[in-house]
Amino acid sequence: MTRARDRIAFQGEPGAFSHLAIRQMLARGVEVVPCATFEQAFRRLADGQVDGAVIPIENTLHGSVHENYDHLLRFGLPIVAETSLRIVHNLVALPGVRFRRVTRVFSHPVALGQCRDFFDRHRRLEQVPFYDTAGSVKMLVEQRPDGGAAIASALAAEIYGCRILQRSIEDDRENFTRFFLLRHKMPEDAPTRPRRGWKTSLVFATPNAPGALFRALSAFSLRDLDLTKIESRPFRGRRWEYLFYLDFLGHVDDEAVRNALRHLDELSEFVRVLGCYPRGD
Repeated sequence: MTRARDRIAFQGEPGAFSHLAIRQMLARGVEVVPCATFEQAFRRLADGQVDGAVIPIENTLHGSVHENYDHLLRFGLPIVAETSLRIVHNLVALPGVRFRRVTRVFSHPVALGQCRDFFDRHRRLEQVPFYDTAGSVKMLVEQRPDGGAAIASALAAEIYGCRILQRSIEDDRENFTRFFLLRHKMPEDAPTRPRRGWKTSLVFATPNAPGALFRALSAFSLRDLDLTKIESRPFRGRRWEYLFYLDFLGHVDDEAVRNALRHLDELSEFVRVLGCYPRGD
């Protein structure tokens, strides 16, 4: 799936967890393109400035990244792959800094919140919210704050020449984030893989009528298709109406899936397939 000199956009600084997800899905030879926001990553791909984008879509502890569900619909960029990344938080400091000298710990508020047990054990440490996990390590190098350390990935420590004082300080070892790889269009040379190993994502809207969602979902249950996720989001411009984002196991070329999508189209006001891709590990 990786082409020579692919440029892949992601939100955050080099060393962010999205950067790790790129390495997990694609060869290390790709060029990564950091972006300040998720929207910027989508827009750079839509405008042809990059060849792909990797975006987080959900976390096992904090749920869905709702902004990115909205961008999937708005930009219409297909999902071509997924992966799940275990989130490992490390306490990172400048070379030569010892743990006893650390008084302040910088990181994204979510990362700080996922290390509560660590801070309960070390109450002398002040938690300082920062815009990005990897960005907090970059800031240590550039500003060298007194008593400063950061919580970030091991990759961030490597990139910015820092050292890890304590590894894996997160509270929950079952902290995983699911990421999507987006392209301009679905690849024509999709990997040959048994179709039972494929997943399809779509979004649909039903009429605002009793039993409408039940009937829409029956299009899948009647064909024994395994739904792996359903998420509702407000339907912009339609007060108190909702879009439903759905993932299920199956390939769009399977007969059962084709029939389910035709059935769903008959029952819904709007249906769009967001991607069909090999199921991630």
